Amino acid sequence: MNRTDRLYALVEELRAVAPRPRSARWLAGRFEVSARTVERDIGALQQSGVPIYAEPGRTGGYCLDKTRTLPPVNLTPGEAVAMAVALHGMQGTPFRAAAGSALRKLVAAMQADDAAAAHDLAGRVHLLGGPGPATPIPRPVSDAVAARRVLRIRYGDREGAATTREVEPLGYVGKEAHWYLVAWCRMRDALRVFRTDRITSVAVTAEVPAPRTLSREDLDIPYGPVHQLTLG
Repeated sequence: MNRTDRLYALVEELRAVAPRPRSARWLAGRFEVSARTVERDIGALQQSGVPIYAEPGRTGGYCLDKTRTLPPVNLTPGEAVAMAVALHGMQGTPFRAAAGSALRKLVAAMQADDAAAAHDLAGRVHLLGGPGPATPIPRPVSDAVAARRVLRIRYGDREGAATTREVEPLGYVGKEAHWYLVAWCRMRDALRVFRTDRITSVAVTAEVPAPRTLSREDLDIPYGPVHQLTLG
């Protein structure tokens, strides 16, 4: 069994017995690998967002939180690869990391043979270049609106002049080539839009600002109509 198949099988084994634990030694025997290999695999699954936790004690081991995982998903290999291709178009957006994590969770919840076929199909797809800015968005900026914390940013304007500002993130605006953070700028005491690839450094403060509303009139941008994203 290769590592990819083993990772899927580990998740399904823990899901089948949840909330009871399985020890690393038991899992090592089940999959005919060392306990150290199991521990590395569990660590990789945890980093990808699978809710596995360790239960201490003589009868402890690794447990899976079934309430936060998906049962096997009936995605076809083609559907999984289509999602991966669509995510390629999200490069440079604030949601690229979250979208990648979501796809990994979906693939991990597929039937093992379908997941293996999806990986094989994906390996046959090659993409030349891609949309979006080459400069990645700093993770604190990607998380800014959801985190609801004041950010301290270093920002360079179009002439290259850099300033340090404290901003209250309110939303995002996306264009074909660039994404922008919409925020209340405390230095200007006004609403401002910051191109994300011009944010050269960012620090998340502990301050939670008072709620501010962001209306459509606030986004009267001269480059074209702004459409609000919907999920249905």
